[in-house]
Amino acid sequence: MNPVNYLYLSALLFAIGATGVLIRRNAIVVFMCIELMLNACNLAFVTFSRMHGNLDGQIIAFFTMVVAAAEVVVGLAIIVSLFRSRHSASVDDASLMKL
Repeated sequence: MNPVNYLYLSALLFAIGATGVLIRRNAIVVFMCIELMLNACNLAFVTFSRMHGNLDGQIIAFFTMVVAAAEVVVGLAIIVSLFRSRHSASVDDASLMKL
């Protein structure tokens, strides 16, 4: 398969994720769309790494996965806190959590 096809897929996944972040109001859906965008970036990094014949893109993709795992921990804690206090997972209610 041509590596350009992987880049097209990466761009499509990133566009779907960006659209989901901009349109949706549910915090969990927004969170999943951000993860989709990170995975699209990882696919592009690995594709460029494969095209150029070095491991730099794969190493960057690995570190991006580590950051995404940390984001999952912090993001889900914030979403659970928001849901417990407001009984809703809407991002519009998140601004009400300020002291």
